Amino acid sequence: MNPLITAESLRSATDRQVVIDVTWNLVGAPGRDTYDAGHIPGAHFVDLDAELAGAPGDGGRHPLPEATVVEAALRRAGVGPDTTVVVYDAANSMAAARAWWIFRYFGVRDVRVLDGGFAAWQAAGGEVSTTVPADAAGSFVVSAGRVPMLDASGAAAMASTGVLLDARAPERFAGDVEPMDKVAGHIPGAVNAPTTGNVAGDGHFLSVDDLRKRFAELGVDGSGEVGVYCGSGVTAAHEALALEIVGIEAPVYVGSWSEWITDPDRPIATGRS
Repeated sequence: MNPLITAESLRSATDRQVVIDVTWNLVGAPGRDTYDAGHIPGAHFVDLDAELAGAPGDGGRHPLPEATVVEAALRRAGVGPDTTVVVYDAANSMAAARAWWIFRYFGVRDVRVLDGGFAAWQAAGGEVSTTVPADAAGSFVVSAGRVPMLDASGAAAMASTGVLLDARAPERFAGDVEPMDKVAGHIPGAVNAPTTGNVAGDGHFLSVDDLRKRFAELGVDGSGEVGVYCGSGVTAAHEALALEIVGIEAPVYVGSWSEWITDPDRPIATGRS
């Protein structure tokens, strides 16, 4: 199943799909403000920090949310057991990928990411609305653990027996700078694969062939195990989505670097290799 949907396909869809806006900004205007200024008609807003992540702490800056919180968000949007869910953000799908992964982890079978996000929707001539839809009465029941996930020990093992991709920017991977976490560096043995390399300048994912070539150059060709992590488990989901596009399943270390560094006994590497 292709995890992406184009703006043109979404516009012409005849089957009812629940559309969820998960626009989120690490810095800048809150996602809710962006949603209120204009969104896909009928789209419900889900807050990444409050509904797609738990409270920051020993589990990292964006740990797994409580199952009941995810269930409530899905039901509010009108999701049932057989509903197709389309998620999107402003453009590059970083936040949408987190929703794609979280919803699948909690049992939603059919989740698609709008390739190019809201920007692509507008470029395709899609209507824009400021009307907030009423809460729906969905019947979805969550079932956790439906896709594989890594913990800290699993990530360490993956780095030595398979390929562990670090989705952060090169300077953060190297430990040259660390704007978000208290300690700089990376998990020893990890390979840097910045998520910005998965998409073009307009936010659309690269072609399947180009993504496959990119990952092959990083040592990922589907013949061995691969896992992904980032700073707090958001852009790692984007890496997992890009791998899914080429047919490779990759578990996400949800706690990621922000959890890894909570244990001073865990080793830390620096440098770009």
